[in-house]
This record gives sequence, C-alpha cells and structure tokens, in this order.
Amino acid sequence: MDTKTIARNFKLLAQLMELHNANPFKTKSYANAAFKLDKLGLDLMNIPANELERIEGIGKGIADKILELRNQGSIKELDDLLQQTPEGVIAMLGIKGLGPKKVEIIWKALEIESVADLYYACNENRLVEAKGFGYKTQEEILKSIEFAMASTGKFKYASVEKMAQDLETLLLQYASKVSITGDMRRKCEIVELIELIVADADKPKLIAALAALNIATQEETNTYWLGQTESAVPIKIYFSTTAQFYWNLYNTTGNDAHVQLAGNTTTQNFASEEAIYQSLGLAYIAPEMREGSTEISRAKSNTLPVLIEVTDLKGILHNHSTYSDGIHSLRDMALYCKELGYAYLGIADHSKTAVYAKGLPIERVLEQHKEIDVLNAELAPFKVFKGIESDILGDGSLDYPAEILQTFDFIVASIHSNLKMDIDKAMNRLLRAIENPYTTILGHPTGRLLLGRAGYPIDHQKMIDACAANGVVIEINANPNRLDLDWRWIDYALSKDVMLSINPDAHKKEGYHDMYYGVCVARKGGLYKEMCFNALSLAEITAHFDKKKGK
Repeated sequence: MDTKTIARNFKLLAQLMELHNANPFKTKSYANAAFKLDKLGLDLMNIPANELERIEGIGKGIADKILELRNQGSIKELDDLLQQTPEGVIAMLGIKGLGPKKVEIIWKALEIESVADLYYACNENRLVEAKGFGYKTQEEILKSIEFAMASTGKFKYASVEKMAQDLETLLLQYASKVSITGDMRRKCEIVELIELIVADADKPKLIAALAALNIATQEETNTYWLGQTESAVPIKIYFSTTAQFYWNLYNTTGNDAHVQLAGNTTTQNFASEEAIYQSLGLAYIAPEMREGSTEISRAKSNTLPVLIEVTDLKGILHNHSTYSDGIHSLRDMALYCKELGYAYLGIADHSKTAVYAKGLPIERVLEQHKEIDVLNAELAPFKVFKGIESDILGDGSLDYPAEILQTFDFIVASIHSNLKMDIDKAMNRLLRAIENPYTTILGHPTGRLLLGRAGYPIDHQKMIDACAANGVVIEINANPNRLDLDWRWIDYALSKDVMLSINPDAHKKEGYHDMYYGVCVARKGGLYKEMCFNALSLAEITAHFDKKKGK
C-alpha cells in the first residue's frame, strides 16, 4: 500500500463522515490529512511507528489510523461507514462537482442510490428543484457522468451518432463514397467504436483532416485506419475501391453470423447492396436487422416485414409535464406535439406514490383533467389523452383506487421502486399489474438503464404471454438510456399478437425527438406499423381506449 492509497483512504473516510454528518472537527482533520498525505513524498509504509506523528501535518490521531491501515489493511471507522452506505452512493462521491452534502441530498431527499439512477434523474430534470441544485449544476453532473461512462470503452448509440454523422460528412471531401458501417449502421443500442468505409480516398489528406480534429492515429494499414478522439471514442475507417464499395459495406455492416448465414457470391463488384442480396437469392435486408437471427430465413421465404418508420407514428404517448417532474407545462407539451405534426398526445405524469417525482395526489389529477378538457376544446382536432404513469406497488397493485383509475383514458403501469428483486418477486409484481383491467401499457418492463443498471430479472416470455392474454400493450421506451423492451424480444411479442408502443418518456418538449431512437431498435426487432400502437390513427386509438375502459 503506497502513500497515495493511504491518502485516498483518508479522503474517503472524510467524505463519508461528512455524508453521515459525523463530528465536523474530526471530519475536517481527516480531510486535511488526506490532502497533506497526497502531497507527501515519503513512503509511509516503511517509516517506524514512533516517527510517524513527528511528520509535519500528522498528529497522534492520524498516525494511529495510518498504523491501523498498515497493520490491519483497513480502518474500522471507514469500514463501518462503508457498511452503512450503498455502493452507488459511494460511487457518486467520485463524480466531479458532487461533494458529500450534495450527495446526501441526492440520496436522502431524492432517494437515488446509484450513478445510473442519478444520470436518468438528470435527464428527467429531477435535480433542478432540489436544494442547492439548479439547471446548470444538473448539466455539469450529466457531463461528468457521461465522461466517466466513456472511460468504460462502451457508448450508447445516441451519444456518438452525431459524431459519426459529422465524420461521414467530413470524409466525403476526401473520398468518392462514404458510409457509416458496423454496429453504428445496425443502430445497436451499445457500441464500442465508430466505423466508416470510404472509396478511393485521398489517404494523406483524410488523415490530416482527422488530425486537425485532434483524432490521434493509433494504427494504419493498407486496408484500414484506426484512431481515437479526445473523448476516447475509437474510430475505424476501412479503405475500399469504388468497384468493391458495396461489397465491403455489406461485409462490414452485418455481424459475423449474418454474413456467414447469407452465403457467398462469385464476385465482389456490385452496384448496390440490393444487388448483393439478389445474387444470394435473398430479399434485401435492412441494415438494422442484420444480426444473424431469423432475418436470413425470412429473406429466403420473402416474409420480411415492411419496417416501421418515424413517419408512421401518429401520436406520442407516455410524457411528463410540470404537473410531476417535467420541465415544460402541459400546454407547452401539447402545442409542441401538435407543431411536430402528431395527431394526439398522451400525458402520463407520475402517480402519487412517486413523491420523489412530484407524483400527483388525487386533487392534482382532477385539476389536470380539467386543463386537458380546456386544451382539447381549443386544439381540436388534436387530442390530449388523460393518462398516468401509475407505479406498480410492491404487491403488484396500481396506484390510486378504482374510482380514480377509471377516470383516465389510458394507464402506463411501471415499476420505479424496490428494484432489488429476485425473478419471482419481479414477476409477481408484473403479472398482477398486467392482469389489472385498468393497465393499458406496461412501461419499461425491466427498469434497465443502459451502461448503468441491468434492471430487475424477468421472464420475458411469461411477461409477453401475460400481455397477450390480457390485451396489454408493451412499451418500447425510446429514451436512449432505456430502450426497454429490449429489441431481441420484439419478434416474440409480435408472434403473440402483442402490440408495442414506442414512447419517449419525455420530460421536456425536446424529449419527443427520442422517438427516433425507439424506432431504431423497433426496426432491429422487426416491428411494422400495423403492430405499433401509436401508429394507430386518432380514431383508432380512441376506439381502443374506449373499448378497454368499457371492459
């Protein structure tokens, strides 16, 4: 154990003492010791015990703790505090801009216990109104978390898409053809690098242009160039001739299983990817679906679906306003939705149990319904539907009594609390909620947060079967931090005639644009508009809601 490690132990001890409101004088002394020890150019492990307290800045109390650390490998006081503190809360102390006092508010007042939950809370604007926080602080915390996530070597698709598109535009100045390829072109929810392919490129100028953007060269061969951005995003560029461009694009887009299952051709010169699939005896397969699953057999039998497009969506369901934890008013949310060309908006603020998100007590529900009536009279034929994101409680029941539940046009049932469950507990909660006659849509079924939280374990097949039996729609939560339902289960849901709803879970107007990311993963799973709930027209979805309420 070196001196730097000893200093880190004292720093963590001071942070945890402040977090738990321990003796402020001792807390300060440990914090000062951590600072001094970090700057100390001495090997504290080999200094005799009787000489430690003689070192400037180290008194007897600190010297005793150093000896305890040397002899026992830990400090009991620190161990005790670690036992009292969730791991995720400890991790928050490492986020730039977050001191123990702010972390205490996040943990105790907002009931957030992990960095992943904190990241999502920032996206939901839940920190803005907390004591000692504001919009600027929230944005700084977001950036700090995103920077930390980048160090893991994995990236959410949405966080690097614009970078890839900008590079594609740049490279067109130095090549005859350019395309994003690999996992990025398949729009995988998590990627490890940005891949592009260029035809007949002017390599020296291309590499010089990348260097001008501070993208450092790591490796260069005749067939590819590998580099890395300042934010640690790897970039790989494949070099091709114009004649073989589409062949190389095809080979670098699909995963290995897809390319192997598709078979081989006798030539590599094609005018398009469509021509490649035709030569293989296959219908054209959209890039998103090239995952080596069922797409090859379906292409052989010409049974591939016409995939959903953003333009197929007629309305936006599951959105939040300032009635709960949204940043824009109900009116603003409705007007922007109408401005984007949608026919309807489903407002689904948090229910009363979600006190951390200003969940609506019954009187606020009734107040919101009155405002919706006014807006509908004003904005017709555009329609605002009265919804709620009802918490699925510990026993699987929904928030609010039946007489309030029946006042809503639709209900998104979601689990938000007590996420540390085994599969039996999770499934009991989900199945009871699905069987509730008021449940219209099952929201973000696993509660996962990409690159942050795996979510509670569930039996996807049993959950989908239950939705099929009870006429419940399953959400594809389009927020790029969730993308839940996982696209890998879309095909099974479709096989059971379960409709899917692409919902942005928007907490501000701009959140509507996340619908695009929901469509990306919906296409990966083979969703087509006839089975997308919010691709229904206003008349069709109104009839569905009325029929559900009638039952």
